[in-house]
Amino acid sequence: MTNGHRDALFVLVKSLSKSEKRQFKLYVGRLGVNADAKFLGLFNLLDKIRTYDEKVILASGIVKKAQLSNLKAHLYKQILVSLRLNPVNQNIRVQIREQLDFATILYQKGLYRQSLKILDKVKSTAIENEEKNIAYEIVELEKIIETQYITRSIPDRADELAIQAKELSAQNVMTSKLSNISLQLYGMMLKVGYVRSDEDYKKVKLYFEKHLPKYNIDDLGFREKLWLYKAHLWYSFLVQDFLSSYKYASKWVDLFYSHKEMIYLNPVFFLKGNHYLLESLLYVRYSSQFKQTLDAFEQIVESKDFPKNDNIASLSFLYMNANKLNLHFLEGTFDKGIYLVKIIEYGINKHKDRIDAHHVMLLYYKIACLYFGIGDNKTCIQYLKRIINNRNLKMREDLMCFARVLSLVAHYEAGMDYHLEVQLKSTYKFLLKMNDLHAVQKEMIKFLRNLANIYPHELRGEFQKLYTELKKYEHHPYEKRAFLYLDIISWLESHLQDKPVAQIIREKAMAVIR
Repeated sequence: MTNGHRDALFVLVKSLSKSEKRQFKLYVGRLGVNADAKFLGLFNLLDKIRTYDEKVILASGIVKKAQLSNLKAHLYKQILVSLRLNPVNQNIRVQIREQLDFATILYQKGLYRQSLKILDKVKSTAIENEEKNIAYEIVELEKIIETQYITRSIPDRADELAIQAKELSAQNVMTSKLSNISLQLYGMMLKVGYVRSDEDYKKVKLYFEKHLPKYNIDDLGFREKLWLYKAHLWYSFLVQDFLSSYKYASKWVDLFYSHKEMIYLNPVFFLKGNHYLLESLLYVRYSSQFKQTLDAFEQIVESKDFPKNDNIASLSFLYMNANKLNLHFLEGTFDKGIYLVKIIEYGINKHKDRIDAHHVMLLYYKIACLYFGIGDNKTCIQYLKRIINNRNLKMREDLMCFARVLSLVAHYEAGMDYHLEVQLKSTYKFLLKMNDLHAVQKEMIKFLRNLANIYPHELRGEFQKLYTELKKYEHHPYEKRAFLYLDIISWLESHLQDKPVAQIIREKAMAVIR
């Protein structure tokens, strides 16, 4: 039996909306001969069953085992063709590609003038909408046709096309270099998180300076600037320069607001830009600007003009709810954020085929922190277990490390210290294996390990010692990252001042409101 989540055809069929299924059947039924087609029978069967089971398909008698692979491939292609014809999917990029296909067909029929007319018109559309890769393809086809369709204007045309090809090629090369460095830096961030030492910092800095191409900002178009700001943003995140992260995330979002048509042509990049802007605002503790940005972001995403499709719906769910949680962390209003848990759980299940495990685990960690903030440590532990027990999680080693550290603290707070020694050893070994044992974590583990050897009346003094020690690292270039995942300082202050941790964070938020 093939796993339903791994069978591409089954996942595609299940992703279709009611209107898309209806359109597919209309598309197939446009020819009477398809009414009893095997691929339509297979489609109807896959639409009915809940999990993919090859035995069920073969038992239906629709197809023999030897023919199943070819029938599935044919059905997959027919669904894609139907989706391509759907007006919902007719964006500028698809329309440009369609016109290029039409021009190619006319060229192959020897109708050069008609082909050139379409190409000239669609080339302008491509350049206006920053689709420069397709624009370059169009120019290359124009050059081929001009060598076969001789006119009196060929010398001028040759110069014009040569100059256009050169300019588009240079712009595409610049975009490629900037997108390459951005992708590599993003990969570093996902794999290991922030830099942990001078050695890490030098390595990232050297890579960034070596691979960042020379440029004149005035020569860059929308697309090149977008990738440039992305590269700078990821570099800033990696080296924990959050003011720079805020600067370049703002440039990213402002770029869209200064080219509003691009919001609707590139909605995914608009969503991501706002998400990283909000994340940067969280790290620099700019709560008033965070709330204002989140409100504006939500207003645009929920407007009737904003593009709607499955991918955008999944990303909107992910970014909107993650940042709504972040707002409660920023303001210390953990109890007011509990309503989000059911929404997030429902959304994770709804979008499970389009959200990767890394982002799901990140949401679980945020929910765990939410429950920790209101003192519900047992529920906090349950969500942390989903991360700790996930053996397939290959990304964000730092997330896995801090999930274990928070789990230790939550076990202590919940009075579940009968297994604490075993967990301490397990966590210590894990951190060593990940090469992620730093000063803050060492002090936390040392404190928890010594709890068994101190009397109750000495506890306050031990909290004070740990607090004094950790305050040294609050603004340390590498150690401060621990406080991004878990506000240990506020937790200690809550014990020292006999106040709930949420109250401590709220008081701090009120003190720094700007």
